[in-house]
Amino acid sequence: MTTILVTGGTGTLGRLVAERLRAGGHEVRVLSRHSEPYAVDLRAGGAGLDAAVAGVDTIVHCASAQKGDEQAAQNLIRAAHGAGVPHLVYVSIVGVDEVPLPYYRSKLAVERLVEESGIGWTVLRATQFHDLLIMMFQGLSKLPVMFLPAGVRDQPVEVAEVADRLAELAEAAPAGRVEDMGGPEVRPLESLARAYLRASGRRRAVVNVPLWGAAYRGFRSGGHLTPRRAVGKGSFEEHLESRFGGGRV
Repeated sequence: MTTILVTGGTGTLGRLVAERLRAGGHEVRVLSRHSEPYAVDLRAGGAGLDAAVAGVDTIVHCASAQKGDEQAAQNLIRAAHGAGVPHLVYVSIVGVDEVPLPYYRSKLAVERLVEESGIGWTVLRATQFHDLLIMMFQGLSKLPVMFLPAGVRDQPVEVAEVADRLAELAEAAPAGRVEDMGGPEVRPLESLARAYLRASGRRRAVVNVPLWGAAYRGFRSGGHLTPRRAVGKGSFEEHLESRFGGGRV
């Protein structure tokens, strides 16, 4: 039996990864800021982090925040080195090297830290989760008119499928940068938004608005998509149905 540490193990993705690893017979430690006995802020590091990684065979790094991800990764890698951890698995985002968003740049920087860590490593990039799109549409639909960035497509993937893949990678030997993982369909953002509105029972006018800037150009050109790796099975409508009870195209 191996011991696996899952950072961000109480989050949307990390919780599922931890469940799958436990089901596979592994001893799983969950690290998050408020989860005992490994309640650690990775950005601060310290003795709590050292205790969390001691005796660990693999770390699955799912923790992420809008700020401080690079410092968190540096602290985690330092602690992993000290404990002699042989394998670090990191989940990133498709397009971090194509779309110049600050958050994406931070994820790319963490990828490089992992690759240059001297630890056996695996990096998986995935497209956006269905849940994230729903969260975005919920915010955009607070107004009577839903404004969307014109010409943008998306390829959402089911978070449970990404969790399955991460658990599989954690059980295997370090593999470097593995093939990207995308949802089953590349669709216009407007199509996904209208599916959300139908499923949630909201009536909103949808207006596509041209934007500007390098990040918008990156999204519009499809830098965040991986159509050749459309390996996900669960569709957005299926996720909506499970969430709202009856979403249909």
